Amino acid sequence: TMTSRLSAVINYVDGRIFDCGTLGYRSITNAGVGFLVDDWDSDAQNITSMNFHACGVGTTAENVTDTALQTESTTALNPNSTRATGARSTPASNQWRSVGTLTCDADIAVTEHGILDQAATGGGTLWDRSVFAVINLVGANPDSLQATYTCTLTAGG
Repeated sequence: TMTSRLSAVINYVDGRIFDCGTLGYRSITNAGVGFLVDDWDSDAQNITSMNFHACGVGTTAENVTDTALQTESTTALNPNSTRATGARSTPASNQWRSVGTLTCDADIAVTEHGILDQAATGGGTLWDRSVFAVINLVGANPDSLQATYTCTLTAGG
């Protein structure tokens, strides 16, 4: 079986850190699964490219049929229209983790997060989407959201 977990912390410009805890579980999409199968089948894709963190303000519940964030943020991010590149690791032998920091330069009420295979907003394949209670970031400061995405594979499932 494959499960996922999204957690986050807010980094305030004054040095304070707020742990948001777990924001979502198990929202891997059909498109993400297809991407993985295409990589296994014929190297038509490269699963290691699923390392870009997106955020948005959409509130519609996650669905396995999602192919994009509902309302991805572009100009509130710094740099504009660019998703955060994750730092990858394997915290356990059956886990893959990506930690990406989304920095804003405009106020934004973040309510959704996604893992995708390209840095530019507005395209790519959506691996996972999570919707959660609003996280307000202030752009004048600027605040940032450090998202930690962990995918766990369990044998025998």
